[in-house]
Amino acid sequence: MTLGSSAASVTFSGIPAGGDLAVVVSAGTTATSYLAVRLNGDTGSNYSFVQMYANGSSTYSTSPSSQTALFNNGLSTSAGGSLIKMDFLDASATDKHKSVIARHDWATGFLHAIAGRWASTAAITSIEISQTSSTWLAGSTFHLYQIVSE
Repeated sequence: MTLGSSAASVTFSGIPAGGDLAVVVSAGTTATSYLAVRLNGDTGSNYSFVQMYANGSSTYSTSPSSQTALFNNGLSTSAGGSLIKMDFLDASATDKHKSVIARHDWATGFLHAIAGRWASTAAITSIEISQTSSTWLAGSTFHLYQIVSE
């Protein structure tokens, strides 16, 4: 999907069961902001993650828990442009919490790597991607891929 105009969030809904999911975002934003990803509309404190980032001269890591969104106050987007790839493992499984591995490259040279968890056994049927204090610019692209093993 390519945005024809700026938007506060993008939602993939009606995701069918089966396999892993991959989301690739190539986007510009109105300002540097934090990414917030919610699964199945869950706004409870059911998300946690561990992250690291580096810019060639310094590094940083943190591991917040009981967050109201994946990457909330962790993975930031760049006003200069961002490429984000998120892999949701066992997205349709109903016997385990959901894991996500994400990588985010900024146009300015920063790199984020994150492993996250959604504390729910529900199959992922929707993914909302927004920011805490910015909007996605027109022309930003969002792609959802479903990886099914045969």
